[in-house]
Amino acid sequence: MAKVLTIGEVLVEIVATTKGNGFLAAQPLVGPFPSGAPAIFIDQLGKLGTPCAIVSRVGEDDFGRVNIDRLLADGVDVSGIEIAPGETTGSAFVRYREDGSRAFVYNIRHSACGNLRPTAASEALIDSCDHLHVMGTALSAPGLGAMVMDAARRIKARGGSISFDPNLRAEILGAPGLREALEAVLAMTDLFMPSGEELFLFDDTRDEARAVQSLLDRGIRTVVVKRGDKGASLFEAGARVDTAPLVVSELDPTGAGDSFGGAFLSFWLAGAAPEQALRYANAAGARAVTQLGPMEGTSTRAELDALLSEQKG
Repeated sequence: MAKVLTIGEVLVEIVATTKGNGFLAAQPLVGPFPSGAPAIFIDQLGKLGTPCAIVSRVGEDDFGRVNIDRLLADGVDVSGIEIAPGETTGSAFVRYREDGSRAFVYNIRHSACGNLRPTAASEALIDSCDHLHVMGTALSAPGLGAMVMDAARRIKARGGSISFDPNLRAEILGAPGLREALEAVLAMTDLFMPSGEELFLFDDTRDEARAVQSLLDRGIRTVVVKRGDKGASLFEAGARVDTAPLVVSELDPTGAGDSFGGAFLSFWLAGAAPEQALRYANAAGARAVTQLGPMEGTSTRAELDALLSEQKG
């Protein structure tokens, strides 16, 4: 089975237990929870038994250890996580507003992960992996983006495959060189997994069918559109598969899209039928929102089977 690599941030998330707009007054908090979009994604793969690894950087502190211990326990190769003495692991303080949106205070750019650079261990991992998963946010940071692009070219050149989740916040779309980097990754992509409006990043017609066909015409094998609480759709040449949303009680939506993507890739790489891969991915995303903490909702196959059986019943 192909071994999957991702490169990017590992951090902790600390969540306010009250609702409101931001942190201008003291709030009761829970956490730290292991987090970081690439880390959540790769943890979901590990829990499903897919060989996988992550390249990242954390401080020599409790927050770094919380992440490493969780990833290791869930089957992820953590040899590519550099531990940086004297530096701090990235963090995000989160408070939910009454309307369900979130206010964040981040410490990522100036954390240990903000100084991520190639190491002997990361180079060895790139040489040992057959598939690279790219998060679009990684491309907005020059040093990290260069590492991701180098890994993509090397893995693709020896016959490996690439999956790409744009995962982009609106405020970073104007970052210098980001558009060019997105196009370069898309040209190497085999599996593209946008969320909602991200489908139109490369086609401004606002017509879904046309945007999907344009992506398939570029040589992308599979396009999966994540629609949140509206389910998901898969597109391949001459085929479309839709899956309806599952009915669950939402507690924390952070990480649901990453759990969805990790589960889908696990089944996709194993050669599962599109319907099966999409069904399990949809269940992974749904189960993720029922747990407080971004990585707390990643799922084993047994947990996904149980949820699907419950929904069917």
